[in-house]
Amino acid sequence: MRRLPVRPGLCCLNKGGAAGPSFIGNGLSAGQQRTEGEPDSVNDGDVMPDQPPENSGQARAETPDENDQLRAELNREREMRLRALADFDNYRKRVERERESAAQAGKRQLVMSLLEVMDNFERALAHTRESPEAVAEGLRAIYRRMLSVLEAQGITSFESVGESFDPALHEAIGTVASDQPSGTILDELSRGWRWGDEILRPARVRVAE
Repeated sequence: MRRLPVRPGLCCLNKGGAAGPSFIGNGLSAGQQRTEGEPDSVNDGDVMPDQPPENSGQARAETPDENDQLRAELNREREMRLRALADFDNYRKRVERERESAAQAGKRQLVMSLLEVMDNFERALAHTRESPEAVAEGLRAIYRRMLSVLEAQGITSFESVGESFDPALHEAIGTVASDQPSGTILDELSRGWRWGDEILRPARVRVAE
């Protein structure tokens, strides 16, 4: 029997006439044949030509609107901080004033009690001529000591006899017929006291009619 020449690319025939599974021309199996025009597979790490490069971490430029917004926000934060500082400073000053006022009120009560003691010392000193000299000198020493303690706190007395009556400084206890001008203070029952510029206690006086 005459054999036919085998062309490349044609499959072999089995004895039964069926086509064989392998190609003869190029020696590739059917699974290894690549369709004409099919692109090669992309290796890992390769960058496709039309794929944009990834962001390398460079900062995005801010627009003028964003800058204005940030500037306005910073100004608001600054105003809030200044307002908070001012509120705290006002609160601190108010607390200090209240503390000083409370301390002053407590001290005032104590001083008013001491002034009553000073009045009693002055009355006792008016009758020292009937007492031994040692006793009189002791009373005068205690009186001077208490007077210096009050002066150290800014508390001082003021004279009233011979002065014209002043409602801000004097409390009239009564009037006396006299040849002195009306309203002249003739007698002082208790001394008046100042605490700095404040009248701590007005003087109790009798004035001429």
